[in-house]
Amino acid sequence: MSILLSIGGASGSIYGVRLLEEMIKSGIEVSLVVSKGAKKILEHETGYKYEGLKNKTNICYENDDLFAAPASGSFHLDGMVVAPCSMKTLSAIANGYGDTLTSRAASCCLKEGRKLVLVIRETPLDLPGIKNMLAAKESGAVILPAMPGFYHRPKTIEDIVDFIVGKILDQFNIKHSLFKRWE
Repeated sequence: MSILLSIGGASGSIYGVRLLEEMIKSGIEVSLVVSKGAKKILEHETGYKYEGLKNKTNICYENDDLFAAPASGSFHLDGMVVAPCSMKTLSAIANGYGDTLTSRAASCCLKEGRKLVLVIRETPLDLPGIKNMLAAKESGAVILPAMPGFYHRPKTIEDIVDFIVGKILDQFNIKHSLFKRWE
């Protein structure tokens, strides 16, 4: 399986980091895109440096490289995840504005009928954001807000993060044991 992971410039870069770790652990071929803003947020929120994260993955692209392979629908991907997904990136995807590799690759996933998961990380939501989520959903994207459940009784921040990461992995039928399922 081949997945493009884009870590966007919203708070919550830990979701992208943990997802990358879990996909690699599961043997998934992961290509990575990290936005300019995310590179700064990543270090601020997690202590990870972009270079260290980049070295964990199979292939890494720059978000301003519209000549990169994922910018074409003919490039084979099984799907794409934007985690976290900023409201700016959501707007670009929802409105077909392919100004970055992330938004262009997302458009390619939608037009090719591939899985696209957008991990929205914003609260509260404004009306344009809600409308953009609706437009992206109507275009075929999965809207997966970073809204953890608590029935598994999380004890740490890591437990809360792993719940969301597990929900993302579920979208691709990737087996995991990141949280206890409802029984």
